[in-house]
Amino acid sequence: MAIDQESILPARTRPARPRQQPAIDEVAASTAWIQRPRGTTPAKLLWPYAIGVGGTHLLALLAFVPWLFSWTGVALAFLGLYVFGTLGINLCYHRLLTHQGFKCPRWLEHGLATLGVCCLQDTPARWVAIHRLHHRDSDQQADPHSPLVDLAWGHFTWLWVENRETNSVATYDQFARDILRDPYYFRLERRLNWLWIYVAHAALFYLAGFVIGLATTGQIMGGVQFGSSLLVWGVFVRTVAVWHITWSVNSLTHRWGYRNYETGENSRNNWFVALVSNGEGWHNNHHADQRAAAHGHRWWEVDITWLTVRLLAAVGLATDVVRPRSWNAGK
Repeated sequence: MAIDQESILPARTRPARPRQQPAIDEVAASTAWIQRPRGTTPAKLLWPYAIGVGGTHLLALLAFVPWLFSWTGVALAFLGLYVFGTLGINLCYHRLLTHQGFKCPRWLEHGLATLGVCCLQDTPARWVAIHRLHHRDSDQQADPHSPLVDLAWGHFTWLWVENRETNSVATYDQFARDILRDPYYFRLERRLNWLWIYVAHAALFYLAGFVIGLATTGQIMGGVQFGSSLLVWGVFVRTVAVWHITWSVNSLTHRWGYRNYETGENSRNNWFVALVSNGEGWHNNHHADQRAAAHGHRWWEVDITWLTVRLLAAVGLATDVVRPRSWNAGK
């Protein structure tokens, strides 16, 4: 079922008016501070999230142990930024499931969504619901993660604080009903099935490394060392890196950068975030035309995620691709 993207947005954000050049004062960060969402008052710490985020960061620090270093692990970490971060989060969670910027076969969609689950960024339904809520109330008090509360809040501390609105059944029903109609996504919500997928993929990294290490060294400790290296670098370091890339889109691109469009909130195009996120940093463009599968609207705004969509379309795996309205207008 398609969801009307415009119906969840305030009228002030549509239609977006293009700008020819960003104004100087818009390159600097906004200083219009807002309060935390009402649903977070009084603040109650979400211990599972705090322990999960903190614990994974500590596990990633094992990368500084020389015994756990391997170039294969480092290569897997960088490869994982694309396979799990770009394909799972950018392409699937964001542009496909949340904004329906294109369509693809259900088997491919579920496969991409599973890659997103392996980023430990919650279930597809919860991710979609929170992101759609963010678009509806962007940089207002009801925004779940506006950095106009403070930069740390917009980056990650909002995850640790219980928000009665984002955790409500009504929010899921309003913002993720189309996602939960799919039996696969519904099952992920039950009994922490999504978390077990993350654990299983981490175990596979270790086991693959153990087998390879055992085969190449002929020693059990060789297998333990290589398996542990792939686990630390290929899973924990990569998970933390993808987290901070995603969180930077929430925080930095609502504070610093330039604007191509008047959108009524503080979204910015940030070249650094766009570089490390493979195109998600062209955030003002995205807020101006959120259904578009392409976030880079100028010729020099490189968007690797969009190029991936084009590749899928070229081989017949992506259809009904939504192009930016400014392209259709010949801008």
